[in-house]
Amino acid sequence: MHKLLSAILIFAVLVLSPVSSFAEDEPKEKSAILVVSFGTSMPEARKAIDNLVDSAKKNFPECEVKLAFTSNIIRRKIARESGDIIPNPVQALAALNDEGFKNVYVMPTHIIPGEEYDELCEVVNAFGSLSGKYGFEFLDAGTPFLDGTKDCARMAEILTERFKTHLKDKETGIILMGHGTPEHFANALYSQLQLALDKKAYGKFFVGTVEASPELDDVIANLKRHPEIKKLVLSPLMIVAGDHANNDLAGEDDDESWLNVLKRNGYKDITTYLVGLGEDENIAADFVKKIHALMD
Repeated sequence: MHKLLSAILIFAVLVLSPVSSFAEDEPKEKSAILVVSFGTSMPEARKAIDNLVDSAKKNFPECEVKLAFTSNIIRRKIARESGDIIPNPVQALAALNDEGFKNVYVMPTHIIPGEEYDELCEVVNAFGSLSGKYGFEFLDAGTPFLDGTKDCARMAEILTERFKTHLKDKETGIILMGHGTPEHFANALYSQLQLALDKKAYGKFFVGTVEASPELDDVIANLKRHPEIKKLVLSPLMIVAGDHANNDLAGEDDDESWLNVLKRNGYKDITTYLVGLGEDENIAADFVKKIHALMD
């Protein structure tokens, strides 16, 4: 009887106790989503980025959601003016590693996979090459909003829904300003988006970029092919309605702004819709879908 009790006690010590101990001491595998944006120093434009961050938090409660900006100029300006410290992607990934995160999903808020996206992927690949205590179990970057013909078709659907009230007026055209990436193949996606928009609403949307092609001159030439368009709506094809939207696109005091150039070309009835795409709930829903695709 005593031998039986001793055997039971030894079994409990050797088997049951270690299981309980391991359950307490074994760290849980931590996962994080790193949302990466170019950034903005305009507080009123920041809500577009915050909307995407909040969407990630809401749909992936099991993950810690962090934010990084790629623009050092914007990061330093924010730190100088408000004291808020926003890391760049290198700093953010190093901090996540130090905090013990094993799975990290890097989600860009870029429109096209241009130069900024290439640089982000270089950072992700560099960290992904590390092993041991400085490495991650899983680390990869998701795709921008326009990453092929299907994405362009989907964006065309979102934009036609976004401007459905304006599209009812046969005399109104929507001018969309993208950022653009000079001398980069990804810039062709703006032309692909134009084709997709033409399929949805021919002669109603006119896509241009501030730093690449198609340029404003191309937009105006396209407008001239549609003399029925007499009224214009100017809006950014960007996640945030920041400096480019408020100055390059709609700056009333800037002689070279799209607003004033279009006025000089005979378009007097011009309104602006300076709301970043990141504030659009359909864009936020697509952002969540891209996170799911990365996780899968």
